[in-house]
Amino acid sequence: MSEILINVRPGQTRVAYLDEKVITDFKVQRKTLPTFVGSIYKGKVLRVLPGMQAAFVDVGLDKAAFLYVGDIVTQGLKVDADLSDDNDEEEVVLKRFDNKGVENTSLPPIQTLITAGQELMVQVAKDPLGTKGARITTHITLPGRNLVYMPTVNHIGVSRKIENEEERARLEELVLSLKPEGGVIIRTAGEGAPEESLNSDLVYLSKIWRDVQKNYTNKKTMGQVHSEISMELVSLRDLLNEDVKRVLVDDKPTYKKVVHFVGQFMPKLKSKVQLYENIKPLFDLYDIDIEISRSLGRKVWLKSGGYIVIDEAEALVVIDVNTGRYVGKKDLEETIFKTNLEASKEIAHQLMIRNCGGIIIIDFIDMEKETHKEQILQALQNEMAKDKAKNTIVSMSDLGLVEMTRKRTRPSLRNTLCEPCPYCEGKGYVKQKMTVAQEILREIERELSLKKEVSSESVKVRCHSDVADWLYTEETEAIDGFESDKQTSVAVKVEPSFHIEQYEINWI
Repeated sequence: MSEILINVRPGQTRVAYLDEKVITDFKVQRKTLPTFVGSIYKGKVLRVLPGMQAAFVDVGLDKAAFLYVGDIVTQGLKVDADLSDDNDEEEVVLKRFDNKGVENTSLPPIQTLITAGQELMVQVAKDPLGTKGARITTHITLPGRNLVYMPTVNHIGVSRKIENEEERARLEELVLSLKPEGGVIIRTAGEGAPEESLNSDLVYLSKIWRDVQKNYTNKKTMGQVHSEISMELVSLRDLLNEDVKRVLVDDKPTYKKVVHFVGQFMPKLKSKVQLYENIKPLFDLYDIDIEISRSLGRKVWLKSGGYIVIDEAEALVVIDVNTGRYVGKKDLEETIFKTNLEASKEIAHQLMIRNCGGIIIIDFIDMEKETHKEQILQALQNEMAKDKAKNTIVSMSDLGLVEMTRKRTRPSLRNTLCEPCPYCEGKGYVKQKMTVAQEILREIERELSLKKEVSSESVKVRCHSDVADWLYTEETEAIDGFESDKQTSVAVKVEPSFHIEQYEINWI
């Protein structure tokens, strides 16, 4: 059985999805760092870049948004009926067709579609991340409980996860009978839905679209014309179903909002929503905070004594598997196999909680037997099949490397809860005190070599205390050499506020 826990505090809201008491999805939204995905904006094209077939658009955010040519809706456009992600996220594939109905895979040049200074209605597809601005599209999608309304295209489709052909035909006929002004795709949650539910969704989303158009017309400056519903309601819209045992909310105003929302869109599931009023913190019921802290660490220990190391870069996640303290019972090959098998389950779990996206490289411990390699790959695929984000796993290489991709739907847990270290500036390392001391000595030597004759100057070095200690204890021979050969005295002053790599050299 599954459960959804909604923890609300003045500064942030957290939602945890648990399957058999194990957290498989975690979302957090802070008032100071809201998500923009799904929100609609009035934007102005700043620059069109033919070389990148993209444009930068001012939508009123801190950074210009990025619009790719493939995300611009044009005439003769059709969309793929597949809501490809397991959780039916509202991203659909845009496809273009010629007059004869043949798909045209080549995209028109962006400079023929938009120009600098042009105003556009756009929707945020991906939040800003690092130095990158938001990814936007002119293909507007408005998600409801049972369907996704697409006012900018004409297409009727059904999610491929609904496999029953009779049900697919029934849903298509129902939607056609409703005569929507635009496109509609039935979500997986719409399977078995009666006409009233589909009509209710369509009427509600059509009203939202009319409000969006009105706000866009009336807005004089660049900025937001429609915001997506709050994160906890989005989570319930996408995750709440018959398999969920209960929804616990620990805040009374949010509880009332959730009950109203569920009662409006999912009345049969309204009884599952409960107000949590115990003294014990909600997330402490299943030690969720401990699990989150564990998922922020670089090293994750396995029950057997092995461990995995997870390193996140901007476009790549690298995972290394190690036997650690696990020594096995039979032989080396069996020890390695069991460690890799346990690691495959933990890796899938960590990828889901951490919400890692992009390219992922997993370095399993080298195995000799082909059957073991196949079993590990199959185990990883089975675990990743539970993931709600789209992922693709490539076969294992001879070196034991598995390459996979996982769709980036929102910032990772690390990027959401952490920031780069202000000391090392995100590098993850600092220079050794010996390295910094050697740099100081080389700079003094370089300056002395430029002087044509010996002079009785003094050098004052200001640096971190650890570097100063190293200079006085380990580099006395070099300092004495300056004084005897160049008649230059060296004085070192400790600066408590200095970074260990920071120093200043002044000549007196």
